[in-house]
Amino acid sequence: MEEFSYMLAPIEDMTDSCFRTMCHKYGADLTFTELMRFQSLAKNNKPSWDRIKLDDDTPTVIQLIGSREQFLKKFLKMFNPEKGFKGFNLNLGCPAPNFVNQGVGCAMIKRITKTKKLADIIKDHSFEVSIKMRLGLNQYEKEKKVYLNLIDAVDAAFFIIHARSGNQTYKDKADWSVFPECAKTGKNIIANGDIKTKEDVELMRSYGCKGVMIGRPAIADPLIFAKLKGMEVPSTEEWKIEYQKLVDERNPSYKYEKNVLKHALG
Repeated sequence: MEEFSYMLAPIEDMTDSCFRTMCHKYGADLTFTELMRFQSLAKNNKPSWDRIKLDDDTPTVIQLIGSREQFLKKFLKMFNPEKGFKGFNLNLGCPAPNFVNQGVGCAMIKRITKTKKLADIIKDHSFEVSIKMRLGLNQYEKEKKVYLNLIDAVDAAFFIIHARSGNQTYKDKADWSVFPECAKTGKNIIANGDIKTKEDVELMRSYGCKGVMIGRPAIADPLIFAKLKGMEVPSTEEWKIEYQKLVDERNPSYKYEKNVLKHALG
């Protein structure tokens, strides 16, 4: 991991290989695939495998969600890393009811023993594992600081902390006050939630965080990483031409192109 890393968040129907490549070219040190159920991958579902395909050497982490160890083991036996692969990330942050009702996503934050087992299975296959998590399933779990218990107990390369609980929406302000205590655990903490400016990034550095993950602001402006780093950036039109060339070469599902061009750079 970089001394201080800028990471592109996993975004449903947005972060395909074309968008990841463009964000990496313009400043993102590490990118993430959309989340994928490892149960679907273990069952050799082709659309699922297509979504974790890496088309170039863009540094990419594959994000997984699930809880059943046998499916994770089966998937990992089938998996052969491609160029650019930088490990797996376990999603302990998704608040969608269909996941929470199955005991995964945000519901996993208090399931420390289960999370440790999944992380250890990945490491037993000699792959790096990281965790992306919220502050708990709800306000009660946040107040009980279950997130600190999990950070302390699980051995992972880094922990991406989305500073909201599972029952909060993006309209609720992220609670950055949790980052200093997370960093004091001695683990590598990546800050996530409402980070948009150079001043925000410097504040995260002062808290002891080892990086920032940016999601929604990168949807609106994929050049945000370059701007935060002070890099030279192309014009909107130049960016779109570059992006379209990748789309033409790789021919992803049309929904990605549609969503990116709908939101990105006006």
